[in-house]
Amino acid sequence: MSEHRWEPGQVVVERFLRPDGSIGQHHPLRVVSDDGQVLFGWLPMDTPIVGSRLVDGRKMHEAPLAERFRVPRTPVRDTWHGSSTLRMIPEDTWSSVWWFFGPDGRFREWYVNLEVPVGRTAAGPDRIDGVLDVVVTPGAGWRWDDEDEAEEAVQAGRLTAGQLARLRGEGERIGELADRGAFPFDGTYTDFRPDPDWPAPPLPAGLI
Repeated sequence: MSEHRWEPGQVVVERFLRPDGSIGQHHPLRVVSDDGQVLFGWLPMDTPIVGSRLVDGRKMHEAPLAERFRVPRTPVRDTWHGSSTLRMIPEDTWSSVWWFFGPDGRFREWYVNLEVPVGRTAAGPDRIDGVLDVVVTPGAGWRWDDEDEAEEAVQAGRLTAGQLARLRGEGERIGELADRGAFPFDGTYTDFRPDPDWPAPPLPAGLI
């Protein structure tokens, strides 16, 4: 169990590291619960984050696939848009599960971010984004997301072949849970509502 543990209502910052140790994105989360092993955090829509762009100003999806992991990136101020997310981040697991809620507060789907766990600091959890993801839609099963990007990330040295194989194995495990309708895909937290007194989690000063 981690030496770092947080109380409900606290703000932590989830950092997404790159293989060279540099930090790609910072996402502030309001702590829902944490037992030192599994963190549940809330990131509401329109929360300020530190995102990243290619150094020429393009968003990643605007670049051809062959350039996405080869053109250097730079941090930018951004906002989390389109949905609010409840995130379950297990300390030693190669994935985190995100419950996506629309602007009306209704649950939409689960997005499983496949990740390399890096541990915790006093400020929050650190992860390396695994590029490959799994989407689980109620009543429609599960599917892989960003498979082409994951293969390109290996070719560009962003991930190792061994890491991708382990991430894919984690995705298969997640898919099996989804097929069975087992937790976390059993409806738990799909009616989640944050404490109405919680403001959006602030982004710490000095990150960019």
